Amino acid sequence: MESKYSIPLSNVINEFQLETVYLPENSDDIKVTSPEVSRPGLALTGFVEVFEPFRIQIIGKAEHKYLSELSATQRSIRLEKFFKMKPVAVVVTSHLTIFDEMKPHAAEYGVPLLRTNERTSSFMAAVIASLNTSLAPRITRHGVLVEVYGEGMLILGESGIGKSETAIELVKRGHRLIADDAVEIKRVSAKTLVGTAPELIRYYIELRGIGIVDVRRIFGMGAVKATERIDMVINLEHWNPEKMYDRFGLDEEHANILGIDIPSLTIPVHPGRNLAIILEIAAMNNRQKKMGYNTAEEFNKRLMEQEFN
Repeated sequence: MESKYSIPLSNVINEFQLETVYLPENSDDIKVTSPEVSRPGLALTGFVEVFEPFRIQIIGKAEHKYLSELSATQRSIRLEKFFKMKPVAVVVTSHLTIFDEMKPHAAEYGVPLLRTNERTSSFMAAVIASLNTSLAPRITRHGVLVEVYGEGMLILGESGIGKSETAIELVKRGHRLIADDAVEIKRVSAKTLVGTAPELIRYYIELRGIGIVDVRRIFGMGAVKATERIDMVINLEHWNPEKMYDRFGLDEEHANILGIDIPSLTIPVHPGRNLAIILEIAAMNNRQKKMGYNTAEEFNKRLMEQEFN
């Protein structure tokens, strides 16, 4: 399945340090658009009805063994038909021998021919994981992303409510900043969202009255992180005395982002409330829930037992 996003093939070559057996002159313009890869066993036998050229094609030991048992003439015919379909790239794994017929046909049809020392299964897993991140569906949200006790917390709220001030207080307390003002969110799997900052504002934070602050330089490398999984959403809002806020934690809210439900909390902001401490407790409580212990449910259970006793 093609994605509406793309990355240059050179990114894949550089990330996995692939040997370039052949690269066409226009290699800088070649884009990878699919997070899926294929092993073209059937295509090499001549069945190409469902061949998808936008996938990276991986030739492992099974495909290599099949080709090695063909005569030179048969091998050339099969490879020519294969390269004629112009796959985005062909990667030979396990540092297998490049057949003499491969490079001429790759050059004839302008198909990048690459090689790696990695075994087929491990290389495929790594490439798929990388492409799933690079080509993932994404949105940008106005907010702040911090890591608190290992939990990725996306802090949302209207401008001026104190998101950045809360983030800087959390950094002072030993936690890490991922993004301020704009958070780029990617759906990297059916259950996982990860967030990062746009390159231009990465590691910077805006504090009204002071201006732009370089968190990495002031607090050190340990105070920032390039990317983080989003484990919970915190909605900051001005305290409304007429609104009933959840006091026990029994009502579980979720925010749907890119089709994934993320645990969500609404925190009222009021003078005198230490938001940094509140968010630390929220992070620890969320970790505790994931480990199977829900304080609110346990407390409610005790109340019910006392009532019936």
